[in-house]
Amino acid sequence: MYVPAHFAVTDPQLMHSIVRRHPLGLLITQHAGELYTTHLPFLLHAGDSAHGRLEAHLARANTHCEALLAGAASVAVFRGPNTYVSPRWYNDPSRNVPTWNYVAVHAHGTPQAIDDPRRILEIAGRLTDEHEAYIDTPWKVDDARDYAQKLATQVLAFEMEISRLEGKFKLSQNRAPQDRAGVMQAFSQSRRDQDAELLELMQTLYDDDGNIRCS
Repeated sequence: MYVPAHFAVTDPQLMHSIVRRHPLGLLITQHAGELYTTHLPFLLHAGDSAHGRLEAHLARANTHCEALLAGAASVAVFRGPNTYVSPRWYNDPSRNVPTWNYVAVHAHGTPQAIDDPRRILEIAGRLTDEHEAYIDTPWKVDDARDYAQKLATQVLAFEMEISRLEGKFKLSQNRAPQDRAGVMQAFSQSRRDQDAELLELMQTLYDDDGNIRCS
């Protein structure tokens, strides 16, 4: 990923927060001259290694499984909030052009395939518990144990220790303070969720006048 220095993020906790808030990642694997891509919900285990560990599962009918069983290196791409930025929000709209603010995290590693149905159910159960936690009466894998066990034979799971994390947070770092303040003001008036989340991230970097906050 091309990451200019002013957009680079190296804080694992900050990158992990994006993975948790946007867990549907794109797994990309190159194997035997083919490029495999699959969208998957991932579960992050942050404390298991220096950069964390990911778990996921996919249908055995997916040809991507061939690459995972072969132990091919992969990257999981997570896209955070993103939105259009208008020159109207800058101090001098006549000397600027539109751009796009966005957040992206790339997690590199080598997936380790898991075909044991018992472990597959455990992995699926952990992912389920993560997202059922927000529901008043959470559903558990045990609520459909027999059916889930049958489905487990049609699924391949994997875990991937993250060997390298890349973060790109394009949040107007290359703009003048008054331009950043204009973008933040526009986001504060927006009703779109992605603008609110970008504003939240920008507010950790800048004060209301667009100046960089002291650490």
